[in-house]
Amino acid sequence: MKAPSNKILLSLCFVLSLSVYGQNSKTFTSDITAERTLDSDRHKILFEAVKASEMESLLDEAGPLTVFAPSDAAFERFSNGKVEELLNSEDKSELKSLLGYHIVAGHLTASKILRAMCRGNGKASFTTIQGKKLVAHMDGYDIVLTDPIGNTARITTADVRQKNSVIHEIDSVIQPTQM
Repeated sequence: MKAPSNKILLSLCFVLSLSVYGQNSKTFTSDITAERTLDSDRHKILFEAVKASEMESLLDEAGPLTVFAPSDAAFERFSNGKVEELLNSEDKSELKSLLGYHIVAGHLTASKILRAMCRGNGKASFTTIQGKKLVAHMDGYDIVLTDPIGNTARITTADVRQKNSVIHEIDSVIQPTQM
């Protein structure tokens, strides 16, 4: 079977970027840490982790930022015991590292991520504020993120816009290193 031409691939990427953006877009004008950023009943653990790590001011004042926000279900699949350990630890450096791995400097909407993947022949790499790479690729119609250890997370809600950021809800916790 012949590989698709670049023209076909670019057309597909354009159509996908429009469909992903259109289906899952939300707009807010509040801070990233405000209760209504995403449905608060699905992001309690994330808000608790941001507060425990003292990263609220970074998220409220810095920017532009892109946050890949795990849902509570994602944190529970990650490991309830590990999350509790990180939240209750005196040393918050591991928690800050984990949260920092979910944040990329810049305003990366789903369409920008898709365009980067088109330029990268199906993959795009982004450096998180934690300093490690995060790779994006497509799986069907989903944007999938892969961490350095091979864990993956799908963007389930894209383009929740804030005054200084854009948030994408993801279905798994990704890690900069094995925890």
